Amino acid sequence: MKVAFKMKLKPGCREEYIKRHNEIWPELSALLTASGVRDYSIFLDEETDVLFAVQQNIGQGSQDLGNTEIVQRWWAHMADLMDTNPDQSPVSSPLTMVFHLD
Repeated sequence: MKVAFKMKLKPGCREEYIKRHNEIWPELSALLTASGVRDYSIFLDEETDVLFAVQQNIGQGSQDLGNTEIVQRWWAHMADLMDTNPDQSPVSSPLTMVFHLD
């Protein structure tokens, strides 16, 4: 199943957000892969600082990993850069696919 969602960066945080993702923790990457997340990309709309993420899930997917210690540490690591919920998870909104072409 392919899922897409959007998130929002705080003003002035683009470069640090990109830097931190370029240095993604190996244990987080391994957890995502082990959970069935494939072909995961995040795009940035530079005019609005809105992030657009899309991933292919063949297992439980990343949306079900919020109770893991690794994901909670990642959320805390990223919380100063983006809009977050009280538990430090990113505020995210699911997006509806309206067109697809293979």
